[in-house]
Amino acid sequence: MAERGGLISTEELAGRIGQADLRVYDCTSYLDYQPEGSPVPYIVRPGKVSFEEGHIPGADFLDLQNEFSRQDTELRFMLSDVAQLEAAFGRHGLGNDSRVVLYSIGTAMWATRFWWMLQSLGFDADVLDGGLDKWKAEGRALETGPAKGYPPATFTAKPKAGLFIDKRETQKASTNRSTVVVNALGPQFHKGLEPSRYGRPGRIPGSVNVPAATLIDAANKTFVPLADAEQKFAAQGITKDKRVVAYCGGGISATIDLFQLHRLGYDNITLYDGSMGEWAKDASLPIETG
Repeated sequence: MAERGGLISTEELAGRIGQADLRVYDCTSYLDYQPEGSPVPYIVRPGKVSFEEGHIPGADFLDLQNEFSRQDTELRFMLSDVAQLEAAFGRHGLGNDSRVVLYSIGTAMWATRFWWMLQSLGFDADVLDGGLDKWKAEGRALETGPAKGYPPATFTAKPKAGLFIDKRETQKASTNRSTVVVNALGPQFHKGLEPSRYGRPGRIPGSVNVPAATLIDAANKTFVPLADAEQKFAAQGITKDKRVVAYCGGGISATIDLFQLHRLGYDNITLYDGSMGEWAKDASLPIETG
């Protein structure tokens, strides 16, 4: 199976530490879930504390919600405009000739979210397989304290259209036979069996379910082998001749599905950025359970 790049092993990264063009970023955020009935499903806490407790030597920290997401909406993690993203990445030393490695703690989804954002800006980054969890389990070197940061750089985006879509485009896609809409949330949320922290329980009508959690090996936090991922997608009718629209709760874990699809050679893939955080609250949009 021809595999696309995008994944880097801890061993390979360890061999590159100290290279002048290397840029390593910890992308971790934490979600503090709020009681049922709260106006927001969770409060986002940037992973600065865990970063300062231990990070890959030389790494910088990226604050997804406060620096790289729109501030004019109650929805969290909505993609900022291109100019704001160029400026933010540039401030953190990411230039067009940088070699970028993204990682997160506990789950790969924060790293894959930044990877997908960079894809939409025409930039290829790598995601560290197993993240900081695997790096630490192998006893590799850690650095503590605040980020020293990289020298500021100029980042010029080459934006690609269609990698992020809104609720109207998603609704249109959900009734199109040449498109598969895939939900990356767990099966209990897909079926609407559990109360949803986002609003109405259920899924976008017609969507299939490939939970992001099933694409990661729970024991060592690495991505499952591509052959396994391909079987999971195929079992849900996801094939390369179809367009794929992925969603989840807040547009984060669905990027794990997109990352694996990209590695499998899928080209026509996109993210519904608002995801269930938006869909479930909009009574004008249909919802399906069972």
